[in-house]
Amino acid sequence: MRYRNFLTGFCLLGLIACSSKKQGDILIHNATVYTADSAFTTAQAFVIKDGKFLAVGSSESLLNNYTADSVIDLRGQPVYPGFYDPHAHFLGLGQMLDQADLVGTSSYDEVIQRLNAFHKRNPTALWLIGRGWDQNDWPDKQFPTKEKLDAAFPNIPVCLTRVDGHAVVINSKALRLAGITRNTKVPGGEVVLTGNEPTGVLVDNAMGLVRRVIPQPDAQDKERQLLAAQQVCLSLGLTTVSDAGLDRRDIELVERLQKENKLKIRDYVMISLGEPNLDYYLKRGPFQTDRLTVRSFKLYADGALGSRGACLRKPYNDRPETGGFLLLSPNELERALTLLAKSEFQANTHCIGDSANHLILDLYGKLLKKSNNRRWRIEHAQVVSPDDFWKFNRYSVIPSVQPTHATSDMYWAAERVGPVRVKGAYAYKDLLKQNGRIAFGSDFPVEAVNPLYGFHAAVARVDAQGFPAGGFQMENAVDRASALKAMTSWAAFANFEDHLRGSIEPGKQADFVVLQQDIMKIPATELRKATVLQTWVGGEKLFQK
Repeated sequence: MRYRNFLTGFCLLGLIACSSKKQGDILIHNATVYTADSAFTTAQAFVIKDGKFLAVGSSESLLNNYTADSVIDLRGQPVYPGFYDPHAHFLGLGQMLDQADLVGTSSYDEVIQRLNAFHKRNPTALWLIGRGWDQNDWPDKQFPTKEKLDAAFPNIPVCLTRVDGHAVVINSKALRLAGITRNTKVPGGEVVLTGNEPTGVLVDNAMGLVRRVIPQPDAQDKERQLLAAQQVCLSLGLTTVSDAGLDRRDIELVERLQKENKLKIRDYVMISLGEPNLDYYLKRGPFQTDRLTVRSFKLYADGALGSRGACLRKPYNDRPETGGFLLLSPNELERALTLLAKSEFQANTHCIGDSANHLILDLYGKLLKKSNNRRWRIEHAQVVSPDDFWKFNRYSVIPSVQPTHATSDMYWAAERVGPVRVKGAYAYKDLLKQNGRIAFGSDFPVEAVNPLYGFHAAVARVDAQGFPAGGFQMENAVDRASALKAMTSWAAFANFEDHLRGSIEPGKQADFVVLQQDIMKIPATELRKATVLQTWVGGEKLFQK
């Protein structure tokens, strides 16, 4: 009898202990959790309930105080907040997956070979569309011209976009369809000529002349493209991506797919500048849903350094007859920014050259006047004059940069801008010093989607082969903790999403990624090889290796 009473009492104690535990949906323990919170603390475990982090702490504490429907032992694997890409082209990635991939071509002849292979796989295509060529990777480093395209594809129009998205080369059939001649002029763009004849190369605003005659994908095509892009991004640990410039129709498509629970990755959308978008969204105002943030406009001040469309304060070192150009006049830029200053929208302006950065920082200063919480951004902030860095601090401007741009451009950047100006280029540590925050993205599909490539480029300043020895301008490398914050909590801040996610803290959305290797500890030479094992969005596992 005594034994039975003891057993009953023991069971009651067990029931009481269990009932005193708090209930969660998922309990993950025995992990190395980098929270990326303000103190950059590490933990061993966390509990998720209703798609949010409920508790974060040690494995012992959480196992003793919480119960969950699913308990997962990660066996020491590292966990990070879901990776952000605050400047990318998410729909553009999906569209590129439908085009000829020209990334990494080592010659114009290889471009033709890849196009031929693509054409054989897509024999009914009305146009041949490709993207990713970079003449700086070719032996002669000269822009391609239409002659080889004409010889290979005389009967089908061809349009091939440069890797940075700021130049195209087209064939003669496409030139005729677009009505482009030797006399065609475009403000903020260039129809490149040899003698008096178009070469087939169009730079910046001139690209619109051919794009307006290319058949556009319909909503069904774009849905398929977005879902394909989602799978790529989730497999690489991205839980929040961006679309740096969408029109209303595409924004509404993204929102619909999210409501239908087809598009589960989170998207930070910048609205393309234009009168219809300004009229509609300035009246509607910013809005934010569980998976979508729409509270910024994307402006273009200039073009790209690789195509010499970036606007410089002094001429290009390797082409002294030009200093690049603005895509909008100073008056047009000021008018647009003044409208945004009177609204609650964020301004995110593409600035590559030192002249573009100088102009936009001064316009921001004129409108913002002092420190503020408007979180206006300079996208790329690629070449900045030494006397302009302080303005990021004075007007609370966020530099939104892409570290792989540095390791892609380093082979020829000094040739473009000269040995003095290049010291103010890709200056991530100097930019970080201004406000103690910087946002790291990739600009995909201009660069590779993998965010760990950007992490590696930021801390090691070398390419995939470890070139150059000792790193490129290592005085502007950042430490690993800063690099992680730049692609998690600081990126969330730049997106006005820091109250929702970006760090592993109670109350925030349970977006996180599990890696096989610990990027905070492994040698720099192994960073690009780190493998994503799991990607979770809102407490739902969306990718498993």
